[in-house]
Amino acid sequence: MLRGDGPSTGDGERRARRDRMSPLGRSLACWLPAVLIVGGLAFDLATPPSYTAAPFFSAAPLVAAPLFSLPATALTALAAMAGESLVVTYRSAAQNTHESVTEIATVFVVALLALAINRVVRMSDAHPASVRDVSEAAQRAVLPAPPERLGGLAVAARYVGARAGARIGGDFYAVQETPHGVRLIVGDVRGKGLEAVEAAVVVIGAFREAAEQEATLEAVAGRLERALQREGGRRAGLDQYEGFTTAVLAEVPADGRPVLRVLNRGHPAPLLLGPDGGLCELMPAVPALPLGLSEVASWPDRSDESFFPAGSLLVFFTDGVTEARDLRGRFYDPADKLRGRRFPDPGSLLDALIEDVARHSGGAPADDMALLALQRPMGE
Repeated sequence: MLRGDGPSTGDGERRARRDRMSPLGRSLACWLPAVLIVGGLAFDLATPPSYTAAPFFSAAPLVAAPLFSLPATALTALAAMAGESLVVTYRSAAQNTHESVTEIATVFVVALLALAINRVVRMSDAHPASVRDVSEAAQRAVLPAPPERLGGLAVAARYVGARAGARIGGDFYAVQETPHGVRLIVGDVRGKGLEAVEAAVVVIGAFREAAEQEATLEAVAGRLERALQREGGRRAGLDQYEGFTTAVLAEVPADGRPVLRVLNRGHPAPLLLGPDGGLCELMPAVPALPLGLSEVASWPDRSDESFFPAGSLLVFFTDGVTEARDLRGRFYDPADKLRGRRFPDPGSLLDALIEDVARHSGGAPADDMALLALQRPMGE
């Protein structure tokens, strides 16, 4: 590097790129500022006076800025200034005074710039983190963890937020034991943000009441439809006419028969995994529109009945699972991925499914995922 070359400011690696580093890569990157300072000292000692190590000392605090805390970045900047001052003092006899002052000023200005960059990065990190904390608290309030056993069935639920993290989603689930058996709903409200959560709360509240009172799933679905109509009526603007909710309702009767009833309103079909590794996709016999679209078209709801043998697992999920894409744009197919596999309990099934989706998409999902699984234990 010849004298007169400006300091290399780099391109300021963004936080998203830094977050994708492997632990080894991040560890090596954290050592880079020290390597640059030591390298600058070695470079100055090994080269003629016409060469300068200022770019090394300038780069050190810039590298530290997105990686370190503010005190650590300041310490790196002081070390870079000290290194440059030491080099200038060592070569003061053979170096032009103006060049020495220019080099020190250059490192100083870049060090100040690095401190400013660090501050901006930390502020941008803190805001999504605080929003994410609020979002997670809201989701926990809306979607409390269900009991591990209900009506003789093992139960597990999971909620996975999208990689953006700052937007609250409308994915939801609810499950409860009623006089009619164990009833559940898994659904997805159109849209994002607090309005989607508000609509999800309306659906969950209506479901919990209707599940206790109504004799059939069809009647429960009718109550949900009316609840969403009332919710849409009080909203203004576009959402009043275009809001809808995909949902699947299910019931395991209280009489102990190995029967499952499912009513699907435009939602991804649940999967039934047999104890032998077999898999059945519970597609509705007659497709139906999502909830909230009764003004577009309406017809009588009809639930489908399936055999639910002992030892089998039933899993429900939102479209964050089925719409997860890999690098080639291919959608994740849960039926294909789970067929032939065995799981000891609902929690293990959901954990494996979430891990598989993350592996398929190369990280956190692009959309929220709500998942619910039931198991009829052996011998029941």
